[in-house]
Amino acid sequence: MGLSWQQGPLSTTRHGRFLVPDPLPERMLFAERLRRRMRVRYANEWIADSEDVVLLHEPGRYPVAYFPRADVRDGVLLATDRTTRHQDLGETSWFTVRAGDRQTERAAWELTALPEHASELRGHVAFAWRAMDGFYEEDERILGHAADAYHRIDIRDTSRTLEVRSEGRVVARSERPVVVYESGFAPRWYVPRADVDETALTPVEGQTFCPYKGLADYYDIDGSRKAAWSYRDAYAQVGRVRGLVSFEPDQVEVLLDGKRLALEPGQQVVPHGVDRGLDAAEVRGT
Repeated sequence: MGLSWQQGPLSTTRHGRFLVPDPLPERMLFAERLRRRMRVRYANEWIADSEDVVLLHEPGRYPVAYFPRADVRDGVLLATDRTTRHQDLGETSWFTVRAGDRQTERAAWELTALPEHASELRGHVAFAWRAMDGFYEEDERILGHAADAYHRIDIRDTSRTLEVRSEGRVVARSERPVVVYESGFAPRWYVPRADVDETALTPVEGQTFCPYKGLADYYDIDGSRKAAWSYRDAYAQVGRVRGLVSFEPDQVEVLLDGKRLALEPGQQVVPHGVDRGLDAAEVRGT
């Protein structure tokens, strides 16, 4: 989740509310210094290196890292005629990024007409995450988007009974499911594969990537597309869900202690900037 996406406190679909007498603005943006060294690699060269990155949280979007212009290598940013307008922060100027014998259009931007209340971002540049070769905190690559200090995952064992049904048959039944409490999400329930009728799962080609959990494999169930998923190689930090299976309650019938679960709203976010799809080999570093 983080602060402003999914159902976080600054999201337009937040789960809770602020206990204040007056209505809050419909959209609230939050900026803070990251307090981590972040670097950007492009065309096999380091093009930005800063300990003064400002992280911008916007409702419904992944957080975006803004680098001081002074911490971006000279000659990397080529001005263009392209400008757009940010709905809250004014005019945005776009750059082509060039290093070595490579260049990418619309690969960086700067907010050039900031209101006074957003002065923290003045003179800062953001790079389109997936247009770069990689972003790093110190020497470790960060995949997906800038790390959000407000994101948390807690995993708990439970003896409650989880049952999954599809078209009248039991697909899974477990008295030892695992519940994942992830900031901004409704609880997600995972069951051991031994408690799943794997003949009901049809593997789907393609995977998605979570920067906190790893690569997800998907499965169709009867006529329901991507009704289940599994992190077969979950990151060590969330290793307790490795290989377990979770089910979408809007695709199949998921019952917890006999009560049917429903998918909660506000579980989608909008990526920011130019996309470059990560493939499985890149995520695994192979």
